Amino acid sequence: MSADSSSKSPYSHELAWLTANPQVKHLTAAVTDLNGVLRGKRLPVAQAEKILSGSLRMPPSSLSSDIWGGDIEDNQYADLTGDGDGICQYTGRGLLPVNWTAAPHAFIPLWMTDEQGEPFAGDPRGALASVQQAYAEQGLTPVVATELEFYLYSLEDGQPVAPYTPDKHRQFDTSGLLSIDEMDQMEELFNKIYAACEEQGIPADAAISEGGAGQYEINLNHLADPLKAADNTVLFKRIIKGVARQMGYGATFMAKPYGDRAGNSMHVHFSVIDADGNNIFNDGGEKGTDSLLHAVGGLLEALPQLTLIFAPHYNSYRRLRPHSLAPTNVTWGYENRTAAIRIPGGAPVARRIEQRAAGADANPYLVLAAHLGAALQGMQQKLDPGKPVEGWNYEAEAPRIPTEWANAIDMFEQGEMARKIFHPALHKQFVSLKRHEQVIFKQRVSEFEYASYLEDV
Repeated sequence: MSADSSSKSPYSHELAWLTANPQVKHLTAAVTDLNGVLRGKRLPVAQAEKILSGSLRMPPSSLSSDIWGGDIEDNQYADLTGDGDGICQYTGRGLLPVNWTAAPHAFIPLWMTDEQGEPFAGDPRGALASVQQAYAEQGLTPVVATELEFYLYSLEDGQPVAPYTPDKHRQFDTSGLLSIDEMDQMEELFNKIYAACEEQGIPADAAISEGGAGQYEINLNHLADPLKAADNTVLFKRIIKGVARQMGYGATFMAKPYGDRAGNSMHVHFSVIDADGNNIFNDGGEKGTDSLLHAVGGLLEALPQLTLIFAPHYNSYRRLRPHSLAPTNVTWGYENRTAAIRIPGGAPVARRIEQRAAGADANPYLVLAAHLGAALQGMQQKLDPGKPVEGWNYEAEAPRIPTEWANAIDMFEQGEMARKIFHPALHKQFVSLKRHEQVIFKQRVSEFEYASYLEDV
């Protein structure tokens, strides 16, 4: 690749980066599917401009691959197009260095569009772009941050167990909540995570040791760009898994990898600023404006219908259990971590809403689209959230969040708010995907069932 040819390209910056980094021998490029899994291709560096210019194609049906990477039976994208190709467009994020693999390479994030360059209706990134545009049409901009929990683990007899220290002297087999010593012992891993985040432009903030053995949380700083915030979250998860693998560990964002330990959440914080940069939730006090209350009303109205977005997998529903600091009721409150929707304290200028229902296993694009879309509906319809809850609210008399996968699928399929937020093509395809996965889980008999029933009934 000559310097002269790269300077004439609309992607001269990206191509110049490749020239300046000759250690990069190949590229990977991928879209994010409905499950939040990256699906794409490995290509030679010489194909960089082809990828960047939108010449890379993949079938839209790949966006609805099941969690095992297989096709689903009721696949409307394949039915309508004969499984023809869609256009994979560059998101403009840059060539992102990947240094945790055997050979360093660069990753190019993509999303699916139609022939005119408009977001494909079934692309989860496109779903969030649509919601972001709806805010922009009102002269509003959401400011978003995510908080992600994850477990590091080691494998014993094919099963995940709490990780050992890098020197193998001991196992992290206690909760270790907010343990500085535990963070110090994992210093090399966290240094590599932060270095990778810096290289990829991801604003990683505070890290803590969380309440499960080998569990951690890292916060991402807020951004006035929901698409970029979701991009960061997807890339961040990949960094953590990759660096952990390089260090000899596994890392998982499963909602509930251990039945007797804390689950992994993806809490979302957001405020909204107007055209003058003012936070429309800030009334100068602790209560918040009517706009904040109406946004909460929309979130509560939509929550049962959107639980499938926040808890999309079979395992997700192990997390949504009482007395776990994961929500089970459709409630809200000020500084109350047992409520589904929390209004954090702090300076009024930073007044915001926290959504606590989503697990770390959920698709960040769909989570933000659902959360922001429901809040916008609430503000437009001036929905009343009712009274905030106080104290430990698991016994409160309030509507319940669906705690079984099948119920959540039904409620999402039938939900009026869900249909308003998501394009009919994505809405239908997500239901088809989850019903397909549900059937497969029903066909599998667990070892515990054999141990319980094989000889005794």
